Order: sequence, then structure tokens, then C-alpha cells
Amino acid sequence: MNIGPNRALQANVLTLNRGFLAIHVVPLKRALCMLFKGMAEVVNVEDGMYMSYDFDSWLEMSDLKIELEDVGEHDEWLLAVNFSLQVPRVIRLLKYDRVPRYQVKFNRRNVFLRDEYSCQYCGKSYNSGSLSLDHVLPRSQGGGTSWDNIVTACLKCNERKGGRTPKQARMPLKIPPKKPKNNPLLTHQVQAKRYECWKSFLH
Repeated sequence: MNIGPNRALQANVLTLNRGFLAIHVVPLKRALCMLFKGMAEVVNVEDGMYMSYDFDSWLEMSDLKIELEDVGEHDEWLLAVNFSLQVPRVIRLLKYDRVPRYQVKFNRRNVFLRDEYSCQYCGKSYNSGSLSLDHVLPRSQGGGTSWDNIVTACLKCNERKGGRTPKQARMPLKIPPKKPKNNPLLTHQVQAKRYECWKSFLH
């Protein structure tokens, strides 16, 4: 049980539209503001069923969980002067039906996340400071900067490959690059135990 404001306030909350379709992720502070104003409700997965709570009933549920000591290992809590509140993982907007068009942003962080911070040539994992982006088909040979031509590479492999193709350098790719279907950050966060319940709403 994690109680305290510091880590909990850094949490993110999956946001659904009125039809229970995932639309985006918001910081906890924003989610609590929408709950308190009655713009959203908490959606909690309990024994395979979806249960909905407004702010007051979620507060009551939080009190009851503490009283019964029914607290999960990965639950997080906010402590206020007069109450304790379990951090919600999913909220549903009560008056929002639209599904916004979503394009996965092509940027350095998302490429690293897609490739799981591992070199696509040697297969080893690194921190971001030891990784670079490599054009599979080099720009000198007409290669563009896009999802299907950029991979994560360690500095050593990038230097070794130089301005050649993987075939020319005899450095086969571990996984051919392609545009991810979902936000790589979201996919990465779902792997954490604290956000495991998001999988019920992501397709």
C-alpha cells in the first residue's frame, strides 16, 4: 500500500468517453478536478465487472477499504486532513461522446519506447544517453525519416553500420521497424502493475 502525496500525485489516469472508449491519459490532478466537478466518474474493475462511482461514493469506498484493510499491493492513496482517497486509475467523461482522431507522434522518445530502449542490431538494452536513431536505408541512398526507416541503435552499432544498409553492413535487424498502432508511452505504462487495469479498455 502506497500512501502519501508525492508518488501518487505523479500518477496518470486513463480517460474514457461516454461509450467507454479510451480517448487519452490525463494527470491525476486533472482527473480529480473533473470528478469533483461532476464531469466524470470513476470506473473500477472489480471481479471482472465495471463499477462506476461519483466523487462522493469513491470517497466512501476508499474509507471502507481502509476500514476493512482491503488494500491492494499496488493501490496508491492521497492523504488529506479529513480523508484518505484511493487514486483512481480510470475515469469516464459523462458528456463526451466523440472519439478524437489520434496520430502517434513521430519523435525520439516514441521510437525509443517502441524499440524498448534496445539496439535493433545487437539486441542489447541501454539508457537513452547511450542510444541513437539510425536510418535503416541511409539518407545518402534516399532513405527518409519515418517510422518504417528509423530504428534505435547503440552508438557502437550505429558507427559500425555507417552509411550502409543492414544487408551491406551484414547487420540484420532484430525487428523490422513499423509505425506503432498505439501510443508507445501508453503501451509502456500498461506494463507497470499500477496501470495493469488499463488493458481492459485498450484494443
